[in-house]
Amino acid sequence: MPGDPAATYPRFLQQRLVAALADTPVVLLHGPRQCGKTTLAQRVCEPLGYGYLSFDDDTLRAAALADPVGFVADLPARMVLDEVQRVPEIFAALKVAVDRDRAPGRFLLTGSANVLLLPRLADSLAGRIDVQRLHPLAQCELAGCESGFLDALFGASFAHRAGGRLGAELAERVAAGGFPAALARPAPRRRDWYRAYIDALVQRDVRDVRRIGALDTLPRLLAAAAAQTARLVNVADLAGPFQVSRPTIRDYVTLLSRVFLLEELPPWHSNRLSRLVKTPKLHLCDTGLAAALLRVDTAALWRDRALLGQLLETFVLQELRRMASWHTEPIAFHHFRDKDGVEVDLVLERGADEVVGIEVKAAATVTTADFRGLRMLQAAAGSRFRCGVVLYDGERALPFGDGMHAVPIRALWDTEKAPEPP
Repeated sequence: MPGDPAATYPRFLQQRLVAALADTPVVLLHGPRQCGKTTLAQRVCEPLGYGYLSFDDDTLRAAALADPVGFVADLPARMVLDEVQRVPEIFAALKVAVDRDRAPGRFLLTGSANVLLLPRLADSLAGRIDVQRLHPLAQCELAGCESGFLDALFGASFAHRAGGRLGAELAERVAAGGFPAALARPAPRRRDWYRAYIDALVQRDVRDVRRIGALDTLPRLLAAAAAQTARLVNVADLAGPFQVSRPTIRDYVTLLSRVFLLEELPPWHSNRLSRLVKTPKLHLCDTGLAAALLRVDTAALWRDRALLGQLLETFVLQELRRMASWHTEPIAFHHFRDKDGVEVDLVLERGADEVVGIEVKAAATVTTADFRGLRMLQAAAGSRFRCGVVLYDGERALPFGDGMHAVPIRALWDTEKAPEPP
């Protein structure tokens, strides 16, 4: 794939994708447009002799819409169908084809919108489909070496070795984000790429998901959401600049979530605490996109420490989500906040009995006070609690007593694996 920026990097989801194709008739690889889905699909499937069709081709899409059953029946035995959200009618035809031949790996579908949120489509392939989520590039993929951070986190085992502070490099990584095509451009040109990206996505993918009249509202709403990333969802604030109702803005936020540009991080709950805030937090899918929407470059972000801290929280969440997508066990993500404002930026749950908390700081120092929310989470989680971590721009991982650790942010993409348990 000469000239393809996404082809430059390893994608650590590849192993899970190969495993899914080996035992499931239909595999859906979905995620935001331009995150590298087509490149990964072709990397995996071309050596196996798969055919390839993209529904970004208007003629091909028209043919599939005219006769979905006949279109699928004429396909070769193994196919990649790209941007399948553009022809949702094809799902029923895929069900018919798979019910006739349940051989694994028959179809690899890619999609830039979460079509499985439509109950009719999800039900049509129930029991026949494996869903894999691809994100923009993680920092460890950019480095070319898989990180052991999640295993270290749930094992509460961090290497206490020294390393340099990131300093302004931290702002650079946050502002760059993880979209391959944006990273292939010089920093001053990335904002132009993101502007064109948003325009194309609104005109194409959003229209495929839902017909709305005020398409010009969505880019401005996305910019408003970028200013609120890592904050509690506040529909009234988001609706303020627009001449549309709050319920309409609420619908638009949901729509932008369906094309993987926004996500709402749910609150963590415990029967031991009754005064917890139940409002989700809003996060953009990528901090490079957020920085472009806010019109800040690396230098401006480094000067604005409050904004850096806000975007850094989203950066850490998305790094962990990207690593979790290829992790061996499912991981659920939450935030924690009580009505007095005591909070933990991120709460991760693995299985039924493992809980960890992460607080994010752009500063180079950590104090005992930074663990206040983590200690409340520890008390609420009880025996399920594994550790609490303050990620900071420091030089070494340090214990802070009773399951608490200060850990450099660079450990997110550190190639050192977690120590083996004794």
